[in-house]
Amino acid sequence: MARLDRDGLLNAISTSLKAGPDPDGVADLVASQGRINVAATGAEIGPAIKRLAPLPGYRWIAINGGDLFAANPLTIGTKVGIIDHTGRVLKNADLPRPK
Repeated sequence: MARLDRDGLLNAISTSLKAGPDPDGVADLVASQGRINVAATGAEIGPAIKRLAPLPGYRWIAINGGDLFAANPLTIGTKVGIIDHTGRVLKNADLPRPK
């Protein structure tokens, strides 16, 4: 599949996971699986993870499949999971530890 831009990823994830905009504005989307930030390019991955890190519950970044090797090291220790445009889990998310 061709590489999706930000709008393409947002639309694909919204459709596949029945996600909607985050009413609080802290993430791009909210689905039953948790909060999701979209990172359409390698440069967007780090900032997307940082915005999710302090949030409670399950957190995900949605990426183009070709960016997996760039995204995976950045999620180590963050408990942020990775999904592709279809909603397929590429790396499981975990709940943050209580503080």
